[in-house]
Amino acid sequence: MLLCALAACASLKERPELPPESAQPIGQTTELDRLIDSHESRHPGQSAFRLLKEGPEAFASRVQSARLAGRSLDVQTYIWHADLTGLYLVGELLKAADRGIHVRVLMDDMDARARNAGFAALAAHPGIDVRMFNPFASRNGFFAYIGEGLTSFTRVNRRMHNKTWIADNRIAIAGGRNLGDEYFGASDEVNFVDLDFAMVGPVVRDASASFDRYWNSASAYPMEFLDRKSVNEQALQELRDYLARHGQEAEGSRFATDLQGDNTVRRMFEGKWSMEWASTYQFVADDPAKVTMKKRDAKRTHVGSLLQPTLAATQSQASIISPYFVPGENGTAGLVNAARNGKEVRILTNSLIANDVAAVHGGYSAYRKQLLEGGVQLWELKPEDGQKVDSSLFGSSGASLHTKALTVDHRSVFVGSYNLDPRSTWLNCEQGVLVENEVLARELEEIFATQTAGDRAWRVTLQDDKLHWSDGTASFDSDPHAGFWRKFQAWIVRVTGLESQL
Repeated sequence: MLLCALAACASLKERPELPPESAQPIGQTTELDRLIDSHESRHPGQSAFRLLKEGPEAFASRVQSARLAGRSLDVQTYIWHADLTGLYLVGELLKAADRGIHVRVLMDDMDARARNAGFAALAAHPGIDVRMFNPFASRNGFFAYIGEGLTSFTRVNRRMHNKTWIADNRIAIAGGRNLGDEYFGASDEVNFVDLDFAMVGPVVRDASASFDRYWNSASAYPMEFLDRKSVNEQALQELRDYLARHGQEAEGSRFATDLQGDNTVRRMFEGKWSMEWASTYQFVADDPAKVTMKKRDAKRTHVGSLLQPTLAATQSQASIISPYFVPGENGTAGLVNAARNGKEVRILTNSLIANDVAAVHGGYSAYRKQLLEGGVQLWELKPEDGQKVDSSLFGSSGASLHTKALTVDHRSVFVGSYNLDPRSTWLNCEQGVLVENEVLARELEEIFATQTAGDRAWRVTLQDDKLHWSDGTASFDSDPHAGFWRKFQAWIVRVTGLESQL
């Protein structure tokens, strides 16, 4: 009753009517304009794509695009950690705003609320606008957070999972990575296997249009509306001072040393790093109103509505990478039907020991045997050597595998934020990019082959009608290396019917 009372004192008010805002149009005046325009003009109607496979490259691409930007920076993300790389990127946004660049930051509030003071300080800069998507009304306090979660569960259970970084409306980075050390290979404990697309061409304007839809949606609240008193010049100065101290401490770090002199973006457009031009592609994002939709229909999942027919039309092969994989009865039936009709269907997901979200593994394991009986090939990723993975019932970060991608028929490639699970389909807002390009498909298939090799993953098969795990050197008859508590968490979720929340 006390928690409910605390939450009632902080009920979310309707967002005030705001004038719509749009991304700044492309021009000819910035460094990015000069680097990219000639490439675009030689490929009319096409867009270029590069798979950012390694964390340091993905980080450097963001840093360099921010430094080269001359008009605008738009950043949309689900998680932004206050660690080495996360704070470094905050500093880059501040430097850009100090140069007169218009910066917009759109955060999902599930993670951001814990760093409310930092985002409020950032919003105090006259060149930076910060909005929180589907925010909590209370801006601090554990009990208020829990109470609001209990009384407004249906609303706060819906999140914005999209991740986009756009500079000058000329270059965009989109995919699975949030902003923080473990997403860029900079953590000393846990690092994700993850993937982004770096993109130029008309697809960037599609990404900007999607950003604008979310920015202007009724669920995107300006920081000034949520916590006006915390948006002030003193808070901004304290943030600058903190970043200055952090920068001095970070100068000697291994990661900072590795990145010195890295000029990733320039190398792309000087032809030293390859990008693939494609005529057939689609940037797809769910309607931001998805977080308020009540009816469970196909229109609620734009990303799922694109991928379902893509997979159904498979002629020869489909390779799926999904860290949180809960296919459900319909999804399982579709994958099994394809395999039984002679198609090669391969899936890579997290093993129980590598997965911090035991709840998701509990949902996935209910379909494991049915998939294998139907001819679907299945691998489960191991934790990285020496990596400690903390398992929580409903955690959201810490698993070894974070890539959300697939290839179909050695030609179609999808990279995005969308997991093949009910949460991505019906609850969270998601996005992704589908491209037809054989070179990109081959690159992603090489990633799949690397990550499913015996030193990285266990192959799951059936022997005598029982599940069997093997990496070519050792075999197991139950989830490898998973202890009792981890197995119990997965089991309790499987038997209590929580699949719709996974």
